[in-house]
Parts: sequence; C-alpha cells; structure tokens
Amino acid sequence: MEEIKSKILLIYTGGTIGMEVNSNDGSLMPLSLENLVKHIPELSRLECALSTYSFLNPVDSSEADFEFWNDIAKVIEINYDLFDGFVILHGTDTMAYTASALSMMLENLTKPIVITGSQLPMGMLRTDGRENLISSIEIASLKDDKGSLILQEVAIYFEYSLYRGNRCHKFSTEHFDAIISPNYPPLAEAGVNINWNYGALQRKLDDEKLAIHYEWDDTISVIKFFPGLKTAQLEYALNQPEVKVFILETFGSGNIPMRNDLVDLIKGKVDEGKCFINVSQCRKGNVDQKTYASGLKLSKIGVLSAEDMTFEAVVVKVMHLLGKKLSAEGFAREFQIDYAGELSM
Repeated sequence: MEEIKSKILLIYTGGTIGMEVNSNDGSLMPLSLENLVKHIPELSRLECALSTYSFLNPVDSSEADFEFWNDIAKVIEINYDLFDGFVILHGTDTMAYTASALSMMLENLTKPIVITGSQLPMGMLRTDGRENLISSIEIASLKDDKGSLILQEVAIYFEYSLYRGNRCHKFSTEHFDAIISPNYPPLAEAGVNINWNYGALQRKLDDEKLAIHYEWDDTISVIKFFPGLKTAQLEYALNQPEVKVFILETFGSGNIPMRNDLVDLIKGKVDEGKCFINVSQCRKGNVDQKTYASGLKLSKIGVLSAEDMTFEAVVVKVMHLLGKKLSAEGFAREFQIDYAGELSM
C-alpha cells in the first residue's frame, strides 16, 4: 500500500528570503511567491504535496506586531484541517517573537509549524534560503513509524538546526547560523540525515481540539539597567500610568544595584498593582532570585523571575497574558506556568 504524502502549506509573509537583486541598480526587490518557488526546482522532488499561500502585502519583519501574528494564525486556523503541516517564510529580525507568539496562541497544537528565512535573498547565488526552505518543508512532512507527524510544535529551522521557536534568539546580522537557542537543545539537526532529539520534542497527552487565542495587550514597558542609572531616570521610566507590566532587563543572574531608593521605587509601583518581570541581559542562563542579596530583595517585594525564558518569549508571554484581563495576582500565577515549553520547570 502506497504511503499517503504529507500535505504542507507554505505561507509567505515577507522577509529577506523573498527578495531578489534588481539587475539595473542592485537594489533588493520582492519576489512573488510563484517566482520564489521557481528558484528552487528541487521542491518538486520532495516527498510531500506542497501548496502555497502568500500575504497580499508581504512585510519586513521589523513591522511585526500582534495584528501580524493574528493574520498568520488565521491562515493556519482556516487551513488546519486541510494540511498536515505548515512552513512559514519570515524575516529574521523578529522571527523569534513570531515563533513565541504562535506557540502561545495555538493551544493544543498537534501539527508542525516550521518558521524559516534567510540571511541572503533567494535571488542571490550564495543564498542560505534554498537549504533552509527545502529542509523546513521536509522536516514538517516527516512521520514516524506509526504514521504520526514527528514534529508537533512551533519551531524555527535555520542553518542545519531545528529549534523550539519560543527558545530562540537572533544573535548575528552576518552569520548564516544567526538563530540560536541558548537555554534549550536543538529538536533536530540536519546532516546527511535528519537526526531527531526525540527527548526534547513536545507531545500532547489529551485529545482536545486546537484553540487559538487572538487577544493581546501591549501596555508594557522595558527598562534596561546600566551602570550609573539614576533614581530620577528610573522614576521617570516608571511614571507611565497606562503601563501594566514593566520588564526589567537586569545584570547577570537578575541583579540590580543594592540601593534602597531604586528598590523602594519598584516596591511602590508593585503596591499600586503594577507587575514587574526580571529578565537577564545575558542570553544564556537563568534569573536566580534565590541566591544573591539583590535578587532576594526583588523577590521579596513581588518582582517575578523570568527564569530561563528568552527576552522575546517574555515580551510575548506578557502581552498574551495581559490579553486575558487577569488580576495582578492571576497574572503573577499564570506567568510562572510553562505554556508551550518556553520555560524549564
């Protein structure tokens, strides 16, 4: 009996991968999805049935916001029962934010969503986009010996590595391996074969149907600590009545200067009902509010630890939870729950 091919929907949202060089002036021009696919005749040799969908107005990923994430999710929702998996072409600058957003929006996901892009346009000779796209489609289509899709979560594929999407961070504007997962191992690595790290993959244990959450609230603010930050500067940054959650980018494992005036300012806002998240400026490792005096002091006044979440995942998770209209207590409780593998428990 012939094996049924996986049906994959390729969704083009924009980004460098969909560009080509204008032969007249050397500028970059967007390719149509049809022409982009023509650049890769090898796609016809893949063991899957490939369909395509293009945004009417492809965007630079720096324009991404929650409306953009909702547009992608709507395409997936409409086509969820028609396809086995989805590959999303996306700009690299905010790829980790979009991957984090989709992972939290798409509750009870049981199908692969692979996001990829490139550092060089598809129309250039040395583009990395060709391999990224071919491997992403192959990965999204692969099934195990029992006929189940191997990948059942939102992932990013880049330069021979497949990562959990909400664990990713773009660290380079120049290297082909521009995407890293500092606090979680790769889900798979592509060499001669696709080598899966089965122990790192997510699996749903129940049969609940896909539920998509479109509600967001972006009334947040990010405050980055630096040596010499004045009390007046912090006070000015915190004096934003519309902001519900402040994300503090702190030193090392979650430390700030041991100055009572700074801590008292934060405590005053906590007492007013504002929420604070402590995320480290270091990309690898985790926030520890139990070991050092500074972290302990922040913990005692109600500042929440981001643990080993990426900055991108923290920003998205905060906006996602605020969209649920939770109380401050409810927000604090939900933030510390692992929703989609973004947090090591």
